Amino acid sequence: MALTGRAALIAALASVPVGVWDPSWTGILAVNTPLAVACACDFALAAPVRRLGLTRSGDASARLGETADVSLTVSNPSGRPLRARLRDAWPPSSWQPGTETAASRHSLTVPAGERRRVTTRLRPTRRGDRHADRVTIRSYGPLGLLTRQGTHRVPWTVRVLPPFTSRKHLPSKLSRLRELDGRTSVLTRGEGTEFDSLREYVPGDDTRSIDWRATARHSTVAVRTWRPERDRHILLVLDTGRTSAGRVGDAPRLDAAMDAALLLATLASRAGDRVDLLAYDRRVRALLQGRTAGDVLPSLVNAMATLEPELVETDARGLAATTLRSAPRRSLVVLFTTLDAAPIEEGLLPVLPQLTQRHTVLVASVADPHVSRMAQARGHTDAVYEAAAAAQAQSERRHIADQLRRHGVTVVDATPDELPPALADAYLELKAAGRL
Repeated sequence: MALTGRAALIAALASVPVGVWDPSWTGILAVNTPLAVACACDFALAAPVRRLGLTRSGDASARLGETADVSLTVSNPSGRPLRARLRDAWPPSSWQPGTETAASRHSLTVPAGERRRVTTRLRPTRRGDRHADRVTIRSYGPLGLLTRQGTHRVPWTVRVLPPFTSRKHLPSKLSRLRELDGRTSVLTRGEGTEFDSLREYVPGDDTRSIDWRATARHSTVAVRTWRPERDRHILLVLDTGRTSAGRVGDAPRLDAAMDAALLLATLASRAGDRVDLLAYDRRVRALLQGRTAGDVLPSLVNAMATLEPELVETDARGLAATTLRSAPRRSLVVLFTTLDAAPIEEGLLPVLPQLTQRHTVLVASVADPHVSRMAQARGHTDAVYEAAAAAQAQSERRHIADQLRRHGVTVVDATPDELPPALADAYLELKAAGRL
């Protein structure tokens, strides 16, 4: 009975005389004609790799932490079926650690003249653009003895956007905004910034809001109601210098600042205010201006996606000058930066009067929750020293914050999870007080 396929290979290897064995394929083929013929036929029947046609389709963007599916269509124009293993290579940060091998390698069979599609599922671990690398294909013959191998360049880019995890706070902040805007039945005491309507006086209303002319025309006391002005200008300024590279938890401070900025921008655009973005260290890294309310959030996440901290000291004078050029009329300037003593005292404080003279300034800083945990540590000598160091660091931050407040700056200093809602509350308070 004749042997075929892999059985023929085993029989051929077994027939090689002892003492004539050569561990290399050259030696094996030189002494075994049936094996040489099988390998030659197997190689000839393997589909050529260079002639294959490859095209991509699929997701061009995804939020950090989510998946992106990129499909690769393989066309086989040859007259031989393609039996292959394929590796779709991407940068290591395109997958969770340890999952690259399973996600990037595919087995496929493409009959002659047909095409098949394989899908690579990415799960990026960093923001920014992820560019596809080479596609390596290994084509097998029917016996699997010899293979043809080649690579193709099939360009594709997936932009990994900021995750915007603080979106969960948006409904509660919008509810508060509706209260300020007079769209719910809530008594708002004090002066607003834009006249809304007249209503009857009720105990507890600010007497300064009484409209005496309207009262004279009616039998009851009438008071003016106010609502926050719309179409205010807000400039979000991201400090992308070296201090933004410090990691808080699993992410740089810059990422936490972006998350807070996205919540504030979404809330402000819903309030009818205009939102612009400036990212700066020693030069402008991103500048976004003149976007409509519906386009603000997509434009911001797209601009922020490729921002990375730069390991240089921020030029405070250049930042102030660029801010003044980007906001020519009175605005709310929200500066996302550190509260470390040296960058503030030597950099920001000398130029701060230039900003506060024209604009309302709010400084938002990301605090490290690990410092708070250290401050509460007790029980052994090392813990006590850590607690003392943490208390000193917290005292320095409070001192810097007090210095900024004396210059008329509103300061929000909170951990990454608490910063977005705290910043949104500070914006609403400024709006309710008519400071925008």
